[in-house]
Amino acid sequence: MRIGELAARTGMSRDTIRFYEKVGIVAGRRLGNGYRDFPVETVPWLGYVRTAQTLGFSLAEIARHGAELGAAEDSAEALSALFAEKISVVDARMAELAALRAELEARVGTGCPLAKSPGGSGAAMSHAAAPGQ
Repeated sequence: MRIGELAARTGMSRDTIRFYEKVGIVAGRRLGNGYRDFPVETVPWLGYVRTAQTLGFSLAEIARHGAELGAAEDSAEALSALFAEKISVVDARMAELAALRAELEARVGTGCPLAKSPGGSGAAMSHAAAPGQ
């Protein structure tokens, strides 16, 4: 199918599909008249791409995992493994964000929260002594 039909069937713009082709997410062939021609399987694949992006996967991850999933004997098992891996990444990021939040909370009301760590050494910088003041 040509890019216009693919765009209509997926709800994606032609530019998005061209970009996905450029980065290796989809592959189309060129017809003699220069038009792109995509296999019908591209429609559900682009649905997967959209869902994977919503679930936090980058385009690089989607491109890499797409090849892995295509070669997997059991795609459901392979997908479950990818999801478990992504959950670990999300959990680690959530722990980092929780630590950042705690650090920010500890600095609330300290006058100049960037001058020193709470409970740490060093004098707080007064507004009069701040650089650029």
